[in-house]
Amino acid sequence: MRSIPLGLRLSLVGGSIAATFLMGCASAPSSGGAASAPVAPAATAEGAADTAGQVLVLMEPAPATLWQRNSAEIAGQYGLRQVAAWTVGSLEGAPCVVYQASPRQDLHQVLKRLDADPRVSVAQPVQRFHVLAALPAPTPGQSKSGYNDPYADLQRDVAELSLASVHRVATGKGVKVGVVDTGLDLDHPDLRGRVVGIGNYVESGERSFTSDVHGTAVAGILAAASNNQVGIVGVAPEALLYAFKACWQEPPASRQAVCDSYTLARAVDAALGQGVQVLNLSLSGPPDPFLSKLLGAAIARRTVVVAAYDGAQADGGFPASREGVLGVGAESRPGDPARTGGKPPLVGPAVDVLSTAPRNSYDFFNGSSFAAAHVAGVAALVLERKPGLSAAEMRDLLVSTGRRTGSEPPRIDPCAALARVEGHAVCAAD
Repeated sequence: MRSIPLGLRLSLVGGSIAATFLMGCASAPSSGGAASAPVAPAATAEGAADTAGQVLVLMEPAPATLWQRNSAEIAGQYGLRQVAAWTVGSLEGAPCVVYQASPRQDLHQVLKRLDADPRVSVAQPVQRFHVLAALPAPTPGQSKSGYNDPYADLQRDVAELSLASVHRVATGKGVKVGVVDTGLDLDHPDLRGRVVGIGNYVESGERSFTSDVHGTAVAGILAAASNNQVGIVGVAPEALLYAFKACWQEPPASRQAVCDSYTLARAVDAALGQGVQVLNLSLSGPPDPFLSKLLGAAIARRTVVVAAYDGAQADGGFPASREGVLGVGAESRPGDPARTGGKPPLVGPAVDVLSTAPRNSYDFFNGSSFAAAHVAGVAALVLERKPGLSAAEMRDLLVSTGRRTGSEPPRIDPCAALARVEGHAVCAAD
């Protein structure tokens, strides 16, 4: 990894983050409704999760004694073993159960029978998702930033998005942004104090929470502190970050990470429980009915859901393809072939993006994961100035004010978006 270390290295006091977690891994409620001792989670160990043969079942809301009896009956009737259960607060307390089928069972037939069961609302396999980080590209050029943060001149996005002008109008102050991703370096000097709540939904994920690469980079793009004489500048440096670990690095210590339906559902539900106004999902995978329900609940609450657009998929992949979600693609690199598949509704900086990295360092990142983080940050800027915009209104605003070049999708333009909200120009070039 090409790192830019800090002159002064700070370390996290051992074990100090444990008490700050909002929630732990899954537990099955007791008959009185309180959480009991955790049962075996869907992911057995970080980086080695085995969800083969696992099915996720969502049932209709019911008293704890009734749904627990139903879940036990379903296990016995279909020859399944229950491995995790919880009630989904953002879906009116509907119970969700993860079952393990035996290797001898035909999973397709099991799902077909479960889908026809009147006690079941959704039945699906536990699916795999991945973050959208790409390989490094050539070293970026420099630009004058207007900040006292020493690496701001290396941030192409600071100049391209006119952040110095934008931050005179909005910094995302007080806007709650949920990041469902890997963990992140909570004690990084550019992120210290920027994260107000955390949760871990990966078994043993707390062990590597603060050394995870992808989430640290996403958080830095979103909300790295500005004018603190350290490092870089975030798009929304005064937003309130909530970090929910649903993904684990695979292989360990890499930029790549994977998640599954179960960990993502727990994290998204927790984010909605905290009332986040913007939800960043820098990841992609197959269509997922349960996650789609959760995102529908988020959109109904006027939460702006931003997801990375997977250029390898004709529809951009899920959740970017879900109606109401703002899918964000990577900008085209010079010399890239013309887009031949589907086009994202919006693109953002995604080539040689300088951001925070674990162990108090910085690095360059590429991919639509980081384009999505830029757009989530701009959404926070807009919500500071105009609270209450719906997801659809935010999408229309950001897409319609994006800069257009030829047949390429519009590129995020915070100056134009804020100018429309404010009713006057906010950047010198407007």
